[in-house]
Amino acid sequence: MSEHGPMPRSAWIFPAFAVTAAGYVFAPSAGGVLFAAGLLVVLFGTVFAAVHHAEVIAERIGEPFGTLLLTLAVTIIEVALIATIMLGAKAVPTLARDTVFAVVMIVCNGLVGVCILVGGLRYREQGFQVSGANVYLSVLAVLATITLVLPNYTLTTPGPFYSEAQLGFVSGVTIILYGVFLYTQTILHRDYFVREADAASADAGQCCWRRNSRWSSTPAPPRSARRRPSPALWWRS
Repeated sequence: MSEHGPMPRSAWIFPAFAVTAAGYVFAPSAGGVLFAAGLLVVLFGTVFAAVHHAEVIAERIGEPFGTLLLTLAVTIIEVALIATIMLGAKAVPTLARDTVFAVVMIVCNGLVGVCILVGGLRYREQGFQVSGANVYLSVLAVLATITLVLPNYTLTTPGPFYSEAQLGFVSGVTIILYGVFLYTQTILHRDYFVREADAASADAGQCCWRRNSRWSSTPAPPRSARRRPSPALWWRS
């Protein structure tokens, strides 16, 4: 059962405003600035509404596919925003690379740090899967290196750019690496990315009792009903 309550009004109001405001243009004037500020609010509200819907679906399908769904939703939003800016009147060929570089720095430093700080203040002690985190960081380090750092050291073309052959090779390596990561996350080592259930809370009031060399899952009797052996039996043993 999902922990979310009824769908908030903002989850459909902001997308409706975004569809209504599509196609409008504004001039660099006082009214245009106010209109742009309103569009910025609508943009942020629409993004959060999309993430909310993705989070609700992710809770229902469970891990690790829920994480993949959230990743796909955020990636589509980011690519749509970058493509919208790149299709503007002024050509910005390095915008996609600079944006991805900024996202990697912000997420790996600022966002992770804020999550650890807020989680520590609220829950005092947090648990996470070390093996799953290592896999994530390994893939992220390789992808960031071959796409953001390695172009600065190539000699085929001047500047921090890949040639067409190099682009094809890097694209193939990226797809293969991400495919291996998905296979590891969903099939091979799925337990690395699924949070371990708390056995104490999930099995409260139940335990396994061994009777006649067999295990049975009958509920445990209360402590007052359990008989303790007499001291004489302890002495004989």
